[in-house]
Amino acid sequence: MLKHTLIKLFKRDLNKLKEEINLYKDETNLWKVEGLVTNSAGNLCLHLFGNLNHFIGAILGDTGYVRQRDLEFSLKNVPRAELIEQIDDTIKVVEETIDGLSESDLQKQYELLVFKEQTTTEYFLVHLAMHLAYHLGQINYHRRLLDK
Repeated sequence: MLKHTLIKLFKRDLNKLKEEINLYKDETNLWKVEGLVTNSAGNLCLHLFGNLNHFIGAILGDTGYVRQRDLEFSLKNVPRAELIEQIDDTIKVVEETIDGLSESDLQKQYELLVFKEQTTTEYFLVHLAMHLAYHLGQINYHRRLLDK
């Protein structure tokens, strides 16, 4: 079933996110921006928490999470240990929420209109997995470029 594949992929990439954050030699470099690199790894990490906790946790899992998207890009210098803790919390939310979905839930329209047209929950979860992978790649590149 697709939901087991999605859980596996989200866990894989969120654990890789943890690894990337831990690989920074200098923790302050998590928040570094330079030239055309305008989003720090720390802010991308916060954005991923907000995104997944909102669209999966709050909307599908009714967790009560309230997203503050502006803070995802304006907060600075959140300690690495706190970022890692939030990744672990996000893994739990994503796993528990997706695991609780039925096959018919996946085929229903996603509750929010996020794009120009309605999508199924299944489609939107695949989109979220790709969004995570996209930003994970940016964080990897950020680390290799700016963590000198």
